[in-house]
Amino acid sequence: MAKSAKRETTDLLVLNGPNLNLLGRRQPEIYGRDTLDDIAAAVVARAKDFGLSVDFRQSNHEGHLVTWVQEARDANRGIIINPGGLSHTSVALLDALIFAELPVIEVHLSNIHRRESFRHHSFVSSAAQGVICGLGPQGYLLAVEAMAGILKKASAAKSKKRRA
Repeated sequence: MAKSAKRETTDLLVLNGPNLNLLGRRQPEIYGRDTLDDIAAAVVARAKDFGLSVDFRQSNHEGHLVTWVQEARDANRGIIINPGGLSHTSVALLDALIFAELPVIEVHLSNIHRRESFRHHSFVSSAAQGVICGLGPQGYLLAVEAMAGILKKASAAKSKKRRA
């Protein structure tokens, strides 16, 4: 799924980290039965409600995610990310998100604060405007709605600044 070629501009980059390709089969009692494809289809449909386009991706490789975030700076307006286990380990992903200078919303299917103590801290959270966890696939849809509001507000501010 990794791409290194320049990509088309889209409004939202939705990134998914390691093992999320196994959704629907991996620990359904924690992560649910929806597949990542199910979530992607729901995200694209919800984004359309707001007139937003989506680039939805997944990789098991930290470097791919870092590269995609770096590219997002010039190709996207906002990032929604479920970094999976990289939440708790990846300073590189945090640094890339800070560099991107885009609004970020972090999503987790499970409530990371009700799980093992090592999952309670996310490096990514310090780069995010908001974090949604524990609501299953619905969290992605709420992130799209929140990001639509953030982008609308930013666009209005930019328009106001141009007129001044």
